Amino acid sequence: MTASASQTAVRGNAARDTWHVLTRELKPVVRDPFTLIFSLVQPLVFLGLFAPLLIGSSGAPASETLQWFVPGVLVMIVLFGTGATGSNLQYEMMTGSHERTLVAPLVRSSLLVGRALKEIVPILVQSLLIVLIAWPFGFSIHPAGLVLGLALLAVFGVGLGSLSYALALATKDREWLFWGVQQTLIFPLLILSGMLLPLDAAPSWMRVVAAVNPINWVVQGERALFAGDLGASAVAWGWVSALVLAAVGLLVGIRAMRRSH
Repeated sequence: MTASASQTAVRGNAARDTWHVLTRELKPVVRDPFTLIFSLVQPLVFLGLFAPLLIGSSGAPASETLQWFVPGVLVMIVLFGTGATGSNLQYEMMTGSHERTLVAPLVRSSLLVGRALKEIVPILVQSLLIVLIAWPFGFSIHPAGLVLGLALLAVFGVGLGSLSYALALATKDREWLFWGVQQTLIFPLLILSGMLLPLDAAPSWMRVVAAVNPINWVVQGERALFAGDLGASAVAWGWVSALVLAAVGLLVGIRAMRRSH
């Protein structure tokens, strides 16, 4: 067999194994879709209680405030959902099921990529539900912006989910360490992204940190897309940030999976 034929076979095996891992990971979601609904409690609380505060304090029309606030809530769904998904892998490692998966005749990288791609399904379902809930209250839906916005969220979720899995592989059975690192990072990233509150009046140092926070650019890109402003520079920066995060996340995650034992 030539080198090129061998590489083609490896890529084919990787794609096949990734599909098997993806379908395996999706089965619990399909069997128990209520988990997707239950995980919407937190964003719905923010939408129902935080949005009215913004409307009252800004004095702007409700539709205008929702157009600004809802995209941030969608990014928050990804941040809290996929950012914690590594805990599922950590549970598998503690119960021994992950070790049994490692000895299966699968390409190691597929174990990470398949899991990461699985995160796209809950992201799309939950985001569409939030958009539909906000729609009757004045939130405008631009079809092209909606499709591109969901795609941006999916790419962002793949990167963040991969990093969460990498963290689980690094912390192994130390749950306290996984959650300690996750919680230490997630809330500063949330606040410094302008997800819930605008950073226009923030101290200069906060605005400087926010400018290099990739999640901030994803949020800005989502706001532009959902407003129908597809050509805004924020959209380009949002995509750059999400793609870089996805590339780094997959690279780190695949390396961690290959080294796991």
